[in-house]
Amino acid sequence: MPTVEDLVERLFAGNRRALSRLLTLIENDTPEGRRALALLYPKSGRAHTVGLTGSAGAGKSTLSGAMARELRRRGRTLGIVAIDPTSPFSQGALLGDRIRMQDLTSDPEVFLRSMATRGNLGGLAPATSGVVTALDAFGKDVVLVETVGAGQDEVEVAAMADTTVVVLTPGAGDDVQAMKAGIMEIADVLVVNKCDLPNADLFYRQLSAIYESFRGSREGWETPILKTSGSEQEGIEALVDALDRHRAHIEAAGHRERHRLDQARYQVLALARQRLIDRLVAQHAADGRLDDIVARVARLEVDPHTAADELVS
Repeated sequence: MPTVEDLVERLFAGNRRALSRLLTLIENDTPEGRRALALLYPKSGRAHTVGLTGSAGAGKSTLSGAMARELRRRGRTLGIVAIDPTSPFSQGALLGDRIRMQDLTSDPEVFLRSMATRGNLGGLAPATSGVVTALDAFGKDVVLVETVGAGQDEVEVAAMADTTVVVLTPGAGDDVQAMKAGIMEIADVLVVNKCDLPNADLFYRQLSAIYESFRGSREGWETPILKTSGSEQEGIEALVDALDRHRAHIEAAGHRERHRLDQARYQVLALARQRLIDRLVAQHAADGRLDDIVARVARLEVDPHTAADELVS
């Protein structure tokens, strides 16, 4: 059985099977997966990481596929990380992006990985950053990360991606709420998808007017608002052009190094927080204290904040 070091060497040599096996170890957060990341991380940092976020039903998967085809037409190699929701009952996930992007899976220069959130909030799976690192180290030019589509809380992707694309659709009732809730502020590129729908032009004008208040506040980058139709391949070239312009902007202006510092801080704190929670739960589940505290909260004897303080004290 090959060691982690053997698999990493095969990955660097372009072996897709080795990449798949390492991604499984990373997703399952095994000691071997952590060892693999330690070896892969110094070889990462070259890919352009693009995050797509937005409300469910905005057409992100179709748009991701259209973008991937345009990027391949331009000769870029691709990693695609598609996050799907985990069922709270079965803990399984319908990894439907493999169906929607079936034609891309036969391309040897495209590597598609579907992942489940496993209960994580914020639109990403816990191991997303590790999977992106592996695809980056594998030599992919661009890594597309499509979030789960949970809505307004999907701002985690901005802490991980070089370029964040926020996808909205005309006629979706939660789009105006999203504008108010802050998801708009993370956009490096704003997309009005399904632009063939009725009222798309009206929605585009309204969005442009609302977004004026955010313009000029992103270190010299003026966020473009683009109209696309993933199913009709409309506006896709302009979207990929915008991704390239943003990549050039962050490289020329020196923003990427500062963003990498922010990314590193986010990843370290997020992982440390999860480690501490896992350790805390394991310790107090074993001695029965966690069940006792939870029961007292359920009986209204103590409030959740006090109970949490007691648990960590």
